[in-house]
Amino acid sequence: MPSELLDDCFEHNRDSLRHDEALELLKERIRPAVGVEPVALDQAHGRILAQQVRAPRPVPAFDNSAMDGFAFAHADYVRLGGRMPVSARIAAGHASAGPLEPGTAARIFTGAVMPQGADTVAMQEDVRLEEDGGGRTAIIPAGLKAGANRRRAGEDLAEGTLLLEPGVRLRPQELAAIASTGAAKVDCYRQLKIAILSTGDEILRPGAPYQPGRVYDSNFYMLRALLEATGVSTTDLGVIADRPQAVRTALEEAAAGHDAIITSGGASRGEEDHVVTAVEKLGHLHMWQLAIKPGRPVSFGQVGKSLFFGLPGNPVAAMVCYLLYVRPVLIRRGGGDWPVPHRFPLPADFDMDKKAGRREFVRGMVRPGKDGRASAAKYPRDGSGLISSLRAADGLIEIAEEVERIRPGDPVSFIPFSELGIG
Repeated sequence: MPSELLDDCFEHNRDSLRHDEALELLKERIRPAVGVEPVALDQAHGRILAQQVRAPRPVPAFDNSAMDGFAFAHADYVRLGGRMPVSARIAAGHASAGPLEPGTAARIFTGAVMPQGADTVAMQEDVRLEEDGGGRTAIIPAGLKAGANRRRAGEDLAEGTLLLEPGVRLRPQELAAIASTGAAKVDCYRQLKIAILSTGDEILRPGAPYQPGRVYDSNFYMLRALLEATGVSTTDLGVIADRPQAVRTALEEAAAGHDAIITSGGASRGEEDHVVTAVEKLGHLHMWQLAIKPGRPVSFGQVGKSLFFGLPGNPVAAMVCYLLYVRPVLIRRGGGDWPVPHRFPLPADFDMDKKAGRREFVRGMVRPGKDGRASAAKYPRDGSGLISSLRAADGLIEIAEEVERIRPGDPVSFIPFSELGIG
């Protein structure tokens, strides 16, 4: 499929989608759709790489000392019984003045170039120095192996080694690898621009005086933080009143300058829910029924060239659906590799009965057991409006469709929030 979305990108022919089916459909149909720009290395943390990175030279580029000490030829060390005059001094950042005199040692510092003829370094704390007629002799204890404390050229990377492929999100480790090649800039995909839209006459933004019958907009702050953790830029479009034209105008303006629009709540077909109608008139909308808990109803669509995601209004359902479905779509759309979170098998530390045919994602915590083994504990309450459960949880406990009962000790899959982009 080309980078431009097809009108039926999110269309499917099932009344209800299982979790794996939903992910497979999204993975199959979503492709990168952003440009490339050079980014200074000190600004590239969290960005998605758009080029291959190869080592232009060996890393390290030369044999060097792994620590402060004395460098020498191991054969001379054996032949002379560890007594060698000190004939040179080599500091880091300076090329060796020339070959090491046979039968001698060089005072050397961490990272300094190994002199020609030397192959071993003794740590300075193991060496005793004797003054000898204006010179110094290094007394090196026996038992040192040839090549000790020497870093060989190319032992980290050989010249031409492929370090990174496009689609990788740049962590501190990747930045270090790129910096080791000498590159000051790297080509990255442009960050997606995401509009966040809150709708509803009942919604108040924090800071406004409380009014009976209205609620503060917790989802906006949660979603913006989740989006920023995904590595995209966000625009707050504020709270839109429950008026058809206001909603339609807001969506049109958002689509004109953003790669995606995200709303939460107000996505049903009630008399005061105008988002669904507006998206259908302006573009295409597909309301998915997912066989999961929490978060069964989710809307996917597009307005112009902008993706549209309508998330449930309950905070737990909104966060879970964002992490499971919207986050991987945005990462892939922004040029990244489709993320697959690692799941860790743990014994359950709870009782639970569930409905067959539905996959559940339970807020959970890792707890140390009496025998030293970790176990997965379930948050004691299940409501999808309980922000307290998100705060208490370390991650999600995933329970497959065919499972109907969980008893203590049964194996479950635990997905840490860190695997879903939440540090």
